[in-house]
Amino acid sequence: MSNRLNVAPNDLSAFWMPFTANRQFKQAPRMLVGAKDMHYTTSDGRQVLDGTAGLWCVNAGHCRPKITEAIQRQAAELDYAPAFQMGHPIVFELANRLVDIAPEGMDHVFFTNSGSESVDTALKIALAYHRAKGEGSRFRLVGRERGYHGVNFGGISVGGIVANRKMFGSLLTGVDHLPHTHLPAKNKFVRGEPEHGADLADELERIVALHDASTVAAVIVEPVAGSTGVLIPPKGYLKRLREICDKHGILLIFDEVITGFGRLGAPFAADYFDVVPDIITTAKGVTNGVIPMGAVFVKKEIHDAFMNGPEHVIEFFHGYTYSGNPIASAAALATLDTYKEEGLLTRAAEIGAHWEEALHSLKDAPHVIDVRNIGLVGAIELEPIAGQPTKRAFSAFVKAFERGALIRTTGDIIALSPPLIITKGQIDELVDHVREVLSMVD
Repeated sequence: MSNRLNVAPNDLSAFWMPFTANRQFKQAPRMLVGAKDMHYTTSDGRQVLDGTAGLWCVNAGHCRPKITEAIQRQAAELDYAPAFQMGHPIVFELANRLVDIAPEGMDHVFFTNSGSESVDTALKIALAYHRAKGEGSRFRLVGRERGYHGVNFGGISVGGIVANRKMFGSLLTGVDHLPHTHLPAKNKFVRGEPEHGADLADELERIVALHDASTVAAVIVEPVAGSTGVLIPPKGYLKRLREICDKHGILLIFDEVITGFGRLGAPFAADYFDVVPDIITTAKGVTNGVIPMGAVFVKKEIHDAFMNGPEHVIEFFHGYTYSGNPIASAAALATLDTYKEEGLLTRAAEIGAHWEEALHSLKDAPHVIDVRNIGLVGAIELEPIAGQPTKRAFSAFVKAFERGALIRTTGDIIALSPPLIITKGQIDELVDHVREVLSMVD
């Protein structure tokens, strides 16, 4: 390991950290300097079990040799190639490989650099698609309460997390929101998909009636809402959304930035729930979180609607300097190889029963008011401290890190989504850490 990584910075003030309590962190920094497989190494030499796959992204575990070597080779061969009006072979190979594992009918890929960019790209594709078809009156977008779709203006407009929206003005116009599907009075300590709440999809009919179908372009939802606390769709909910969208000519977008690439025990949530949307947004797991990259999948008829007019004219005025970057493409190909060789896109299905039992063993732990799970993702919801929302869960996060486990909190919910290589013994260890910490927090 480089000696540089063992030296603590002598001034932390310059870096304004994202989604972080900056003042608290800089008083007692939590520094990571290394990682391998299921563990991080801290600046003081401790091993920390990764219960969150980094940030929902390191699906194959850390510092995997095939991915590291691919990046090194590519950086020495072709570091950057222009993304506009030029190409390089590896990105075309990657697009073909992704289409091979995508849900049936998803035949084209548009590359981005993050989940936020994938969402904004998908929204722009949806709007431009209707215009290309002569239905430019379809400008409205429908998101969902408690939805998280990244932090760009399009994403926070269709998103439904209040703290992400409240400081940023009027956002995009013409946006409406479905109700969220979290029904704690009816669905508590559920294993997998809840029984109650499929009828909430019918709220889309009300929204369509309010605005008229001729004005609605697309509906975007996370199949499983991750960052808001692992909200799992009720049985039949997503199928009902698909039916309503088909009825009214509305595009259905699945935000699979978290659920894509094996998190539920299938390549995509669309496979798991047997519901194929029109557009899928991805990022995170496409490169195992190693290098920023995103990919938006679209059906053939959407892509082909743009392929008209003179052949020398740009069909879709959108893209990024680093779309399909050569090094990111190499990392993604090596990631797909790792997933395939180790069966990681379906491993969550194999180990899911053990994961479920371990999580639900926390039902009687202090402060726990609900436990949810699906695939290899779970949530432990805590009773908030009166007048101090989020404090109890944040305290649990800090204590867990101190004792050797990385967990993630959102509000008063502990969210867990470990790398797909986790063993049964490591699942038990992670849950034991959570149980111990819950006995320690006020």
